[in-house]
Amino acid sequence: MRTVTLTNIYLHPITQKYVRRSGMAHAISVAYHAYDLAIKYGVNPDLAAKAGFLHDIGHYEWYSEGKWDYRLYREYDIHPIKGAERAHKLLVRLGEDKHVAKEIAHAILFHTDSALPTGEFQFTPLQKVVHLADESDKEPGNKHHYRNMDREKELYLIAELDKKIDAAISNDGKSS
Repeated sequence: MRTVTLTNIYLHPITQKYVRRSGMAHAISVAYHAYDLAIKYGVNPDLAAKAGFLHDIGHYEWYSEGKWDYRLYREYDIHPIKGAERAHKLLVRLGEDKHVAKEIAHAILFHTDSALPTGEFQFTPLQKVVHLADESDKEPGNKHHYRNMDREKELYLIAELDKKIDAAISNDGKSS
């Protein structure tokens, strides 16, 4: 049995503030992609979905004259660093196992190259899954951050993904 569900995370005010800022529809979509990829590659689907859902919790709004400024974002953004810290703190606060929270935070840290130094890295399977899940949902001009859905549908989709995760874990014997 999972201690912390996606529903617990979704309902928390920190999530509502920071994930909503970067696009709740995108976060939910990436969580679903991460779940599917985790099943495909034998990664824990609970950790993958949580990391996928929280991957952009560290975003800052890089706007210039009312429009997203991709140049500023690429030059100054450290959202994976801030997001890893913010997600870790949130997960621990919600009662997540501290080792699991750290693993999820590392997947968030490495989900994009915007804050990584140059060089070769050896990514874990979870980190690869979250990166691929985010890439699967991207749209030109960063439009994926601006998709919307009503909150009732958001909560429904989160609850459905929780059910899928519970079923996958009970069928496979994995837990977080």
